[in-house]
Amino acid sequence: MGQAATQPSTNWHLKENGRDHHTSKFSSKELIVRRGQAFTVTFNGTRQPEQNLTFIAETGPKPSKLAKTQATFGISSTMSTESWSAILQSTSSNSVSISISSPPNAVIGRYKLSVQTTSSGSSSPAILGTFVLLFNPWSSGDDVFMPNKAECEEYVLEEFGIIFAGNKNHINSFGWNFGQFQGDILNICLAMLDRSLNYRQDPATDVSHRNDPKYLGRVLSAMVNANDDQGVLLGNWSGNYEGGKSPNSWTGSGEILQNWKKSGFKPVRYGQCWVFAAVLTTVLRCLGIPTRTITNFSSAHDADGNLRVDEFYDASGNHLDRNFHVWNESWFSRSDLGPSYSGWQVLDATPQEESGGIYQCGPASRNAIKEGDVDLDYDCPFVFAEVNADCMYWNYEATTGKKTLMFSKSTVIGQFISTKAVGRDDRVDITIDYKYEEGSTKERDIFKKARKKLGLEDKFDPTAPTPQEIDQKPDISGRFKVAGPLEVGKDLSLILVLENLQSDTKTVHVNMTAWSTVYTRRPVHEIRKDSISATLSPKEEIQLPIKILYTEYQQQLTTDNTIQVTALCHVEGGIQVLVQRDITLDNPAIDIQVLGEAKVNKEVDVEVIFTNPIDMELMNCVLQVQGNDLLRGILEIDVPPVKASEKSSTKFKLIPFETGRKHLLVNFSCDKFADIKTFKMVNVID
Repeated sequence: MGQAATQPSTNWHLKENGRDHHTSKFSSKELIVRRGQAFTVTFNGTRQPEQNLTFIAETGPKPSKLAKTQATFGISSTMSTESWSAILQSTSSNSVSISISSPPNAVIGRYKLSVQTTSSGSSSPAILGTFVLLFNPWSSGDDVFMPNKAECEEYVLEEFGIIFAGNKNHINSFGWNFGQFQGDILNICLAMLDRSLNYRQDPATDVSHRNDPKYLGRVLSAMVNANDDQGVLLGNWSGNYEGGKSPNSWTGSGEILQNWKKSGFKPVRYGQCWVFAAVLTTVLRCLGIPTRTITNFSSAHDADGNLRVDEFYDASGNHLDRNFHVWNESWFSRSDLGPSYSGWQVLDATPQEESGGIYQCGPASRNAIKEGDVDLDYDCPFVFAEVNADCMYWNYEATTGKKTLMFSKSTVIGQFISTKAVGRDDRVDITIDYKYEEGSTKERDIFKKARKKLGLEDKFDPTAPTPQEIDQKPDISGRFKVAGPLEVGKDLSLILVLENLQSDTKTVHVNMTAWSTVYTRRPVHEIRKDSISATLSPKEEIQLPIKILYTEYQQQLTTDNTIQVTALCHVEGGIQVLVQRDITLDNPAIDIQVLGEAKVNKEVDVEVIFTNPIDMELMNCVLQVQGNDLLRGILEIDVPPVKASEKSSTKFKLIPFETGRKHLLVNFSCDKFADIKTFKMVNVID
């Protein structure tokens, strides 16, 4: 047995490789490169560089050539596109520079690189060190290849995002710090993979599948929620967030992922859909898979797989059971389905229904959803229903268990499907990418095709409404009109408009309720319960004003600022009519001013201004500030109490450390207002 080779010293050319591989944003002392592309390494300690060199690159707990988690390769004259290869770049008396390239379908993760000189007998390989290999959307051979460079910039390299929320009548948005290149995030993402159920059951096989974005997307959609595997985030939709942080209080993924690691990988409390989606965006962008967050307004949750959603109301009009739901789209090819299903794939980390025995969802091809190909992997029926399900509204009598269909609608589910624009802080509507125009023949044909593929066409469904129930026509119509500002701190003014559609007089008894809800439309606290009766002359329209005082709703409001107002109208001798409106109240505005030019390594003052809009003093005021390349970590400032109608000004200093367009995110909370958020683009110059 020959002697072990001396430990060579290695120059990983971090700067040049980082620039060439679009990884220079990572703040790591370790080499981070992308697959299917060459990187340069220089090392010394080989006494005669011209000797035959053999390299070994290996990853995972049991590296093997068969599983493609180990590669042995010598120096060749040309790069291979099929396998690992090395080209000699230059040699000197005691050092050698090598260009190493991995295949475009290599397993991603942390590799150990060793070198062996074949002429030195049977000496053991010398370890050059470790590097991390990621997906490469800039490489045409990679499953995640994205031809549009501006989209690569946005969906892989951009650390700031905008998430859309509210409801279909009133879309609002807030900034989010994905922070995929910050601190220890890459290591935490790799740790997530090693903590998945698949890895625990069979580590070697799991690692060998990590070349496949379909596989990793599905595994990570399970790992972001804590339901089966002690994953990152514990969901909570109760409106009571004791023992953790309210989902609305987060403004970035970094804090959540760091907290998960610091606690010894105990689930972080608490998440809701946009938090799950934002964290999954961070992890997938970090690993190199182009990913974005998508908001679907009036999203359906089809628990029984019949492409129908049933909503029940009791006689008082109380809603018995979503304004919006946020999921992800990731970009990769679907060799398992064929080229027409490649492109954007839906992944959903919010735990809603089990898939394959655990809470994971996707990847479902967006093209398959649009074309009604719901028999394709993975979870297409569930995603199809989220954007397409028919909605049935029933009246339920608890004493008798009798349910009566009030009406059904095929056009309410899946509206204003939204994502952030490429390179701009604007909303883009992508509803047409999920379904054909609502109400068109094509859209109805696709819905029928989906039902047929799921075997629902000929199956007797005892819960389905009868044709007579579906065809019945109401005697009156109703709607809620907003008649004033929708702001927390102001009274809420609405008008219930009722119209008699018939040519004879109708008497209507209206049971009206107002509840505070969480964004899923789950009722939390009753705010108001009223009954009124009215007589409508033939074809008459009447307007009934409704005022809900701030003092009435202030204590009842959840951190989502959502109220559901329902009027169940019992028409004498006719069918019941349900009138409903989901209302999202805006928080008061908060303003950020950057006082002067933002320059690298120079102090600049920032002022945050907030005016108290109510006639009560605000206590326990806290300002949280974060922004990549503008400040390190999260700045937390205690703000003095703000008297009624007074203006509060808080100043702090930034020292930016990178040039370019950066985003400063601010979150202000106090005893009367939760999580008032805003962001400001800061252009940092040299």
